[in-house]
Amino acid sequence: MKFGAIGIDHLHIYGMSQNLMAAGGEFAGWWTEGEPKPLQGFLKRFADIPRAPDAQTLFDDPEIEMILISCIPRDRAEWAIKAMEAGKDVMVDKPGCVTLEELDRIKEVAARTGRIWSIDFSERFEVPCVTKAAELVQSGVIGKVVQTLGMGPHRHNAHMRSDWFYDPRSYGGILADIGSHQIDQFLFFTGSTDAEVVHASVGNYANPDKPDLQDFGEIVLKSDQGHGYVRVDWYTPDALPTWGDGRLTILGTEGYIELRKYVDVATSEVTDTLILVNGERCEKIDAREAGLPYFGRLIEDVRNRTETAMPQAHAFKTMELALKAQVLAERKAK
Repeated sequence: MKFGAIGIDHLHIYGMSQNLMAAGGEFAGWWTEGEPKPLQGFLKRFADIPRAPDAQTLFDDPEIEMILISCIPRDRAEWAIKAMEAGKDVMVDKPGCVTLEELDRIKEVAARTGRIWSIDFSERFEVPCVTKAAELVQSGVIGKVVQTLGMGPHRHNAHMRSDWFYDPRSYGGILADIGSHQIDQFLFFTGSTDAEVVHASVGNYANPDKPDLQDFGEIVLKSDQGHGYVRVDWYTPDALPTWGDGRLTILGTEGYIELRKYVDVATSEVTDTLILVNGERCEKIDAREAGLPYFGRLIEDVRNRTETAMPQAHAFKTMELALKAQVLAERKAK
């Protein structure tokens, strides 16, 4: 499967492209507006991939079946719609869009064209220990999942940020942006197809010089399958050896799983540590070799018109809930 990329405005394009190539995809070409900050790192990683003169060149290439999109979030919906209208499937960086009106347009175009609109939720799809956790949960080792507790701390890295990062109309707000990762995992692990946003809030507590930045956010979710709590922030201290101590706790009726995704802080700098506790086992598991099946499955979905990587309805519902949480939190903050 050949793919192209539009928008090199976020570092996530590295993982999106590398992982799709590792799964067998062929990177045919890319285009971006201007010279965004992540471009130099992109050129080092993908030096042999040609830059197209414009986006339309990628749309017009009949051999390109999928378009990856990691432009400024405010522009992602429009590019996704153009790609689907051109007969291409889409993998977009999160957030997939920044307003509910955009989401409605994406739904309409996806239904009309029959194209795939998939979001690479990297905190699930690019983390092997989440793959291992899914296998364990599906095998029943912790019983029925009743709650997820997701924490997504991020390093601010202000010197690396472009101006759009501080404009909520451009990045969508902290809950629509990095909060969507945690909503995705809540829906997936509880087996929920819908949920209610019980509580949502945002704040700026550490960046008074950037008044439009939301550096803290939280969400409480409830569905007919379980409960969820989400906390996201831009407070990762400099001493941590990675960009964030991302964790997920999955509570079941017969045990629990904790994922220490990017570092086992104060113990080891090894990634993908999984802790399992149930009636018979209490152990720490190295899950670095569990694999990243999303990318290979997405290629098969493009070939077979299936939904094995992520159901289309799940992508829509995750962004719907994230955007509703964002609206609720901002309404409360006024």
